Amino acid sequence: MLVPAFAQDAGGSHAASPAGKRIFSTTCAGCHGLDGRGGERAPSITSSPRIRRLSDKALSNIISNGVPGTGMPAFHSLSATQVQSLVSHIRSLQGKTESRVVPGDAARGKEIFFGKGECSSCHSFAGQGGFLGPDLTAYGAASSAKQIQDAILNSNRIVPTGYKSGVATTRDGSTVEGVVRNEDNFSVQLQSQDGAFHFFQKSDLQKFEYSKQPLMPSNYGQRLSQDELNDLVSFLMSTTAEHDKVTSKKSPTQDDAE
Repeated sequence: MLVPAFAQDAGGSHAASPAGKRIFSTTCAGCHGLDGRGGERAPSITSSPRIRRLSDKALSNIISNGVPGTGMPAFHSLSATQVQSLVSHIRSLQGKTESRVVPGDAARGKEIFFGKGECSSCHSFAGQGGFLGPDLTAYGAASSAKQIQDAILNSNRIVPTGYKSGVATTRDGSTVEGVVRNEDNFSVQLQSQDGAFHFFQKSDLQKFEYSKQPLMPSNYGQRLSQDELNDLVSFLMSTTAEHDKVTSKKSPTQDDAE
């Protein structure tokens, strides 16, 4: 099977492809999700460093020929032009369509992440921080500054599977609250804020219910100023600075010159 011989550099610039978006929606989204962030059936193809480093040729080859021994099938029915459009759309999901402008100061944003913002109480970044929320090390790799800020401020955010919180009430009336790590028809496993895992048979519980409010605060618009939000967003985007062209709106400082 021949694959399109176009740009070899995974970090190249790609124009958004409406045709690729349509193909992705019908062919790939069922496993990888419409946003490419993955799910129970397939991994994220937007934030995975390994996938982001693949050249366009290598990515095209995977699409056309699949990955033996995995759940990734071969799409021999797609023409070279269709594969090229699909790769362009995947690159757009990865934030590789154009140079990205960070709105603030990443160094100050790091201080907010691990300090005032208390983000690290639940989230980890580069191996540091909490465990109750998703690892955000590569989160900024596939998102624009606006998308990241909207996610921080959106009080009606959708909590991903594996990070929803719940409360188990035992027959003696005691309660255990934590993140629902595993659940089936007969049992549930919670991880509490101290890191401990609690396994319950549902038949032994008085009741079990999901929390109505997500663990992530919904008042960052009040807790942080706009400048602080810009700095926090810039920090979350900074992890991809070595691989993507990221330009700051801030003027160069004396430290930068040194």
